[in-house]
Amino acid sequence: MKKLLTLALLVIVLNVQAAPAIFQAHVDAPVGKVYKTLYSELESRRLFMVFEPDLGSVIAGMAERLGDDYNRNGLEVIRSLVVCNAWYANKVSNLDPAMLALCPLRVSLIHKAGTTTVSFARPTVYAQDSKALPVIREIEDMVIEAIKASVSMSSGG
Repeated sequence: MKKLLTLALLVIVLNVQAAPAIFQAHVDAPVGKVYKTLYSELESRRLFMVFEPDLGSVIAGMAERLGDDYNRNGLEVIRSLVVCNAWYANKVSNLDPAMLALCPLRVSLIHKAGTTTVSFARPTVYAQDSKALPVIREIEDMVIEAIKASVSMSSGG
């Protein structure tokens, strides 16, 4: 019985640890199309845009200073959507004010050779010992749902 319980706990621990810290989705679609659908999907879940950095343009402006170190991976576009929901931020602050360091959240889009990659750093990675974990998990799930829906729509599916 002890061995069975130990095995069950090990499987649970391994499954919890199996989720990568960065969620990624890839789609063979133009970054502009993915960006528009992602923006819409996030807002439909009441995650509103705070800031829209175009990091690729900023880095391109430094190309001469960076010299041979400039864009070694040949990334064509690097953009982010920075989102927040004040109701959720309030809920998190009531449970664990330290977790406000996670707000606002950001989703990055990287485009190269016809493929757009959407990346999202999972906030639950930092909230494992927090009273706010259930709320943070709910927010994370919403963002991932928005990404999946956006990728599906962008691929024509």
